[in-house]
Amino acid sequence: MNWLKVLFFLLLNGCFLPVLCAQEEEQTPPNTFRFSGQLSGWAQYTPDIQPKGWLGTRYIPQLNYELPFNRNNLFDFEISANVYGEAGFIPFDSLYSHGKIKPYRAWARYSANKMEIRAGLQKINFGSAMMFRPLMWFDSMNPRDPLQLTDGVWGLLFRYYFQNNANLWLWTLYGNKNVKGLEVNRTHWRTPEVGGRIQLPVPAGEAAFSYHYRKINASMYGSELPLQYNGIGENRIGLDVRLDVTVGLWAEATWTHLNKNMGIFTNQEMLTLGTDYTFAIGNGLGLTFEQFIYTSDQKAFAMDNTLSLSGISLSYPLTLFDNLRTVVYYDWNNTEGYYFADWQRQLNHFTFHIMAYWNPDKVRLITQNLSSNRFAGKGIQLMVVWNH
Repeated sequence: MNWLKVLFFLLLNGCFLPVLCAQEEEQTPPNTFRFSGQLSGWAQYTPDIQPKGWLGTRYIPQLNYELPFNRNNLFDFEISANVYGEAGFIPFDSLYSHGKIKPYRAWARYSANKMEIRAGLQKINFGSAMMFRPLMWFDSMNPRDPLQLTDGVWGLLFRYYFQNNANLWLWTLYGNKNVKGLEVNRTHWRTPEVGGRIQLPVPAGEAAFSYHYRKINASMYGSELPLQYNGIGENRIGLDVRLDVTVGLWAEATWTHLNKNMGIFTNQEMLTLGTDYTFAIGNGLGLTFEQFIYTSDQKAFAMDNTLSLSGISLSYPLTLFDNLRTVVYYDWNNTEGYYFADWQRQLNHFTFHIMAYWNPDKVRLITQNLSSNRFAGKGIQLMVVWNH
């Protein structure tokens, strides 16, 4: 009779329990609600630029809610705000202050096994480059900013993921009044923007093609251009590839073309070539190098008005909690260097930064993500960040 007991035990565990487990797996996961946030404060000293001292604080509260239908279908929502204030002061003379509360993210998303649709105020970014990003179309992240903050864009984004790791992006944007990314002019009011991106696997890496169309407000160009034009069509084409061989290699290029003759702004081309490698020195020395070329002219690819920038970034983990990072840019046209260093220490939910920089008094870099006046001249900044 013992063998009957064994058979009964095997049948129970081999047949009945998987059925019960399958029924359990098919149950809908519970709804989840999460509140988190990031509080940061900083003090900055700029000896050569007025005001010489700055104090500031920023809080980004974030609410997330997930509403799953089953294991593969989910509705989720995110709402966050950017609440900040800062004060600049000239000792024993004057005080300057300003602050603002504005939405940071506000989107709803439906996601299934291989696709997602996200609508609302969101961050959209892509590309292979790290410091000089020709494909910085919709975000303005500064590579020297330890918080990597950027305003979102209002729009609808669709993404589909194929089994071979290829993915397709389609988007439409509407209601974004300010310039985005590397734009020098605003979008014509009350006109939608549309575009897409296809990313494909290639040997040792991936490659992608991107396209975006919008109508621009030509008055942003200034008095040297025919201001009677408005709502001019703008076409952007982007190509990027990244390969992981002995070293990391990438290339990112864009071509922006206006449908009317706007002088040297009619055609704009950008190209970044980059590489990175981690050397077996101490705890591992990471090096990243990028070369950037920008040109604009009435004719496409004329290469008559060019700007050339080189960038190098070094990163070294001093300990498990400390990391040292430096970023150096060189503007070959104006023979000017931009120097930045950041020491970071991580303790549980707190992060401490000591940042120092030495740049020209007037920032000339063409790319908006590098042109923050807050890093003009020489200075030092202390920052404390609390994530909860």
